Amino acid sequence: MTEHLDRLTPRQIVFELDQYIIGQNDAKRNVAIALRNRWRRMNSPEDIQREIIPNNILMIGATGVGKTEIARRLAKIADAPFVKVEASKFTEVGYVGRDVESMVRDLVEQAVGMVRTQKKEEVKIKAEQAVEDIILDALIPPVHASGIAKAKTDTGSPNAIPEDEGELNQRTRERFREKIRNGELDSRKIEIEVQQNQSPNVGMIGGAVDDVSMMNIQEMISNMMPRRGKKRKVTVEEARKILLDEEASKLIDMDEVKLEAIKKAENLGIIFIDEIDKVASNKSGGGGPDVSREGVQRDLLPIVEGSAVTTKHGIIHTDHILFVAAGAFHVSKPSDLIPELQGRFPIRVELNSLTESDFYQILKTPKNALTKQYVAMMESEGVELEFEDGALREIAKIAFEVNSEVENIGARRLQTVMSLLLNDFMYDIPDIIGADSHIVVTAELVTEKLSALVKNRDLSQYIL
Repeated sequence: MTEHLDRLTPRQIVFELDQYIIGQNDAKRNVAIALRNRWRRMNSPEDIQREIIPNNILMIGATGVGKTEIARRLAKIADAPFVKVEASKFTEVGYVGRDVESMVRDLVEQAVGMVRTQKKEEVKIKAEQAVEDIILDALIPPVHASGIAKAKTDTGSPNAIPEDEGELNQRTRERFREKIRNGELDSRKIEIEVQQNQSPNVGMIGGAVDDVSMMNIQEMISNMMPRRGKKRKVTVEEARKILLDEEASKLIDMDEVKLEAIKKAENLGIIFIDEIDKVASNKSGGGGPDVSREGVQRDLLPIVEGSAVTTKHGIIHTDHILFVAAGAFHVSKPSDLIPELQGRFPIRVELNSLTESDFYQILKTPKNALTKQYVAMMESEGVELEFEDGALREIAKIAFEVNSEVENIGARRLQTVMSLLLNDFMYDIPDIIGADSHIVVTAELVTEKLSALVKNRDLSQYIL
C-alpha cells in the first residue's frame, strides 16, 4: 500500500501539484509534508506507529483560490480515497441534518470502489477469456464427448456421427474466437443471460430511520433473495461490456476487498471539510443558531480526534485519516472554533488572493487549463482554436477587474468570462462554422465582446 508513496518526496508532490494549481506555494508545501508523513509513519517501528498522529491542516482563504483543488489533487497523487463535505450541511445530533459519521462511511465506500476496480483490473485477462467462452457458447454451442457417445448408442451405428466432430467443433470455435478478438462479429446479435439482483423497495413504519440504515436493510434483504437470470438479446460488442464486469466480479473476493479498503481508508484516506467557518460561533454572544453550530463542532471533534465508526463494510478507526478543513473566515475567525477542535488542526495555512498575473498563468499553464479544454472541445468538431498571448492577458485583466468590483469568486470568474467570450462560436459550430475552420482569439476580439459588460456595473453584477 505504501509502494506508491515511496516515490513521492515532498518536492515531487509539489511538482505534481504545480501541474494543475498556480501559486499557493505555502499550502502546497504543507500538504506535501503531511502526505509524506503518512509514508514515514507506516515505515516507522510498530511500537510507535499508533502514536504518530496526522498533521491535520486548516486552510484559510477566499472562495476560488484553490483550497478544494489542492486537497483533491493531493488525493489523486497519493491514489487515496477522498471525500469532500460541507460542514454547514451537518447539524447537531437530535436536529434534522446529516450525521457527521456519514463522511467516514462515504470515505469507506470510495475506498471499496477503488480497491474493487484495482482487483477487477488484476483479473481482467481471465474475465475476458470467460466472456469469450460465453459468447462462443451463444454463437457455437460446444459438442461434448458424452453427447457424441450417447448419440452413437441411440442410433446403434458408430458412423452416425464422425469421430472428429469434437475436433471440428473446437477448430470452428477457435476461428470464431479470433473473429471476436478482431471485432469482426461485433454487430452480430446473440442471446445472453444476465444475473439480476432483486432490490425490493422497503419502507419503515414508526420511528425515523437514517439513510445509511435504510440502505443496509435493503441490501440485507436483497442478499437474502435469490438472483434471477434475465435473457437479453444484444450485439457481441454490447455482450462483451455487460459480461466483463459480471465475470470480473465473480473472480474477486469481496471480503478481501472490504478488508483492504478499510485499511486503505484508515491509513491513506483524506476528508476535506469545507465551510468550517460557517459552524464557528461568533464570540459576540447570543444563542440561537450558534448553539447548533457549536453542537456540530462537538460532533466533529471525536471523528477528527480518532474514534471507531461502524459502516456496512466493517468498523473503521479514524485516528490516522488526514483531515483538511477550509474556510474563508470573512465574518468569523479560526479562534472562534472551540479550542478542542482548533487543537486538532495544528497546521494553519493562509492562501493568497489571486492576482491578474495568477489569472494569466491559470489560463496558460495548467494541464487542465480552460483554454486547453475549449481547444479540445472544438477539435472534436474539426475546428482549430487558437488564443493569442495578448488575448489571454486581456481575459485575465477583465476577470480580475470584475472580481475586484463585483464580488471576488477567485478563479471561477474565468469560467464565466470564457463562456461569454466563446458562446457564440460554440453555438455556430458545426452549422455555420464548419470543420477545418480556424478561429483566432485576439485581444481586440476579447475587448469587443466583453469590455462593454465590464464598464456597465449593473450588467456586470447580473451577467459576469
